[in-house]
Amino acid sequence: MRKEIYSICFMCTVRCPIKVTVEDGSIRWIEGNPHVLKGALCAKGSAGIALLNDTERLRYPMIRVGARGEGKWKRVSWDEALSYSAEKLKEIISKYGPESVVFGERQNLNTHLSKTFMRAIGSPNHYTHDALCKGSVNTAFRTLTGYTDAQVTIDYANCKHIVLYGRNIFESLELRPIQALMDAVEKGARITYIDTRATITASKAHRFWLIRPGTDLALNYALMNVILRENLYDEAYVNRWVLGLNELRSFVESMTPEWAEKETGIPAGEIVELARELGKDKPQVVFHYGYRGANHTNEIYFRRSIIMLNALMGSIESKGGIIIRKTAKDAGYGAFAKYVDQEGLPKPKAPRFDGVGGDLLPICDPAHGVGQQLPLAILSEKPYPIKAAISYRFDPMLSIPDYNQNKRAFDKLDFILTIDVNFNETAWYSDVVLPESIYLERSDSLQMVDGPRPTIYMRRQCVPPRYDTKPYWEIIKLLAEKMGVGQFFPYNSIEDIWAYQLKDIGIPLEKFEEKGFVSLADKPIIWDRKDGIKFKTPSGKIEFVSSLLEQHGFPSFAPYESPPAPPEGMFRLTVGRNAVHTHVSTQNNPYLNELVPENVLWINAAEAAKLGISDGQYVEVSSDQGWGRIKAFVTDLIHPEAVFMLHGFGHQVPAMTRCYNKGASDTVLQKNVTDMVGGSPGLHDTFVRVRPA
Repeated sequence: MRKEIYSICFMCTVRCPIKVTVEDGSIRWIEGNPHVLKGALCAKGSAGIALLNDTERLRYPMIRVGARGEGKWKRVSWDEALSYSAEKLKEIISKYGPESVVFGERQNLNTHLSKTFMRAIGSPNHYTHDALCKGSVNTAFRTLTGYTDAQVTIDYANCKHIVLYGRNIFESLELRPIQALMDAVEKGARITYIDTRATITASKAHRFWLIRPGTDLALNYALMNVILRENLYDEAYVNRWVLGLNELRSFVESMTPEWAEKETGIPAGEIVELARELGKDKPQVVFHYGYRGANHTNEIYFRRSIIMLNALMGSIESKGGIIIRKTAKDAGYGAFAKYVDQEGLPKPKAPRFDGVGGDLLPICDPAHGVGQQLPLAILSEKPYPIKAAISYRFDPMLSIPDYNQNKRAFDKLDFILTIDVNFNETAWYSDVVLPESIYLERSDSLQMVDGPRPTIYMRRQCVPPRYDTKPYWEIIKLLAEKMGVGQFFPYNSIEDIWAYQLKDIGIPLEKFEEKGFVSLADKPIIWDRKDGIKFKTPSGKIEFVSSLLEQHGFPSFAPYESPPAPPEGMFRLTVGRNAVHTHVSTQNNPYLNELVPENVLWINAAEAAKLGISDGQYVEVSSDQGWGRIKAFVTDLIHPEAVFMLHGFGHQVPAMTRCYNKGASDTVLQKNVTDMVGGSPGLHDTFVRVRPA
């Protein structure tokens, strides 16, 4: 029997809506939901079929019986694995307190259940991968508008000019934005792309600037200088909605295009030309605030400068600009319910392990925390000992910079629990591994997508589980029951969870069957630009002079510091993604591994010649943190101060036979340094040596 099921992909964190064709219990085809994506799907989404049938994914619960990382496991029942885990956690909590348990995950549809679990056991220490990716982008938005970056979106389809700072949108991709952006380009929209290397996005752009690494902030200050000096900004909008224009004007007065040319390598005349082009197209222009904003330890000020440029153009809450996401309440419905908001759930008393909300990182977002602080907190035992780590769909060992330091930290833990669909470095180092059913084998909590038209999407199970696996919502409920806090998970089925989430919205589940989603608004909800925009700052305006920053002793405008050039014979390590792989999680997928089996090191041709390195040759890359072996890709299309590699390779888990020892790991090389205002790690603040292997 053949049937079509609407669901949601989870081969990456974008979570595209999909249509799955099932016949006789097997999946025959996966495509993008035609009502949303015109049937399009990326390589990762198509490779979900390979994940479903992969014998190297996690297939049953296991308890470690050898030394950590030795790879010796005992297959056990679910009851034994959960009972063992619960007893270990209860012993640790009894001895060290609930705050000694830390839970990290990649943000997902069931995150509200993870937070419920941690609140229930009394720990404040839940964190997500978000800070590692874009913590400073989040903080920058809150300092200026009161909203996080996740609470805004971009109206690509009506944009006339978009400026991308290393946002390699055609490789690190989201299908809906790409489709909308290409529609806009066909109508005449322009793309300006700025990066330290020429990517696929650079090849699609109308203007590409190869910029000196770390100097994007200087470029933005020069653009502000021209925009303010020539009155190219949206005067009516700025006068109504911006606080601190005069302070900004004074701050950038000396930062001319000629000054920026010396910093960036971009000709002053071209900087002026771009500013004037954008001034003509305002407010339908976007300076893209970034998908991954974690490059340098001053990241907060760079991301603030991007949002300020949008404000100067009047493009925040504008057609063709940045739109504040509207909620179910804005559409006239009740709230979308989450179990973490239920009455009676205790609030932890201890401070967070990462210092968020305290003296160390006072203005970072506690909803996500700052995960790269975890190994530092474990090793220092400050503010208290951490003795247990739970990881769900997240690999902190290979995601947090300085892999060897992470390993030393995890060696100090008394208990490590991993819940995942794949083996990874953290799972290989764990005491218990619990296998989750993959997204095609399970239903999940509903997805509320706020936006101009708030919409609720449903992930629906397509086929039965292939192996002895369970959906996460069931795993966490069973673990909670073993821990004695099961009363905070008052559901017995996914339908119970859906009913709870929709209890104040009143939409019947049958409405999801037609398209896989239900939109809560017939037309986009855009607030009146004259008087109706609702910023969440204390002033109700966009705060160039930020009350959040200033109240905590941080300047709104920090003096510009020129990034140091690499020492002789060294390079600034830069990293990124491509269209085939997701972070560290897909390198062992049979289909995707065949497309991109290992990463390579981009190195400037002139610099490679000095070192005697030829294209395709293996080289050794080293830093003070570690080293790796990788093939060289010799090219003119990267700045001579930088080298580049794809993130997510260099796996050291023998059970992942396809990607084992393939390529080099960027996290082995990177030092763990953080923007202590915004919260992101400085992933591009490591210098490396390169020599023939």
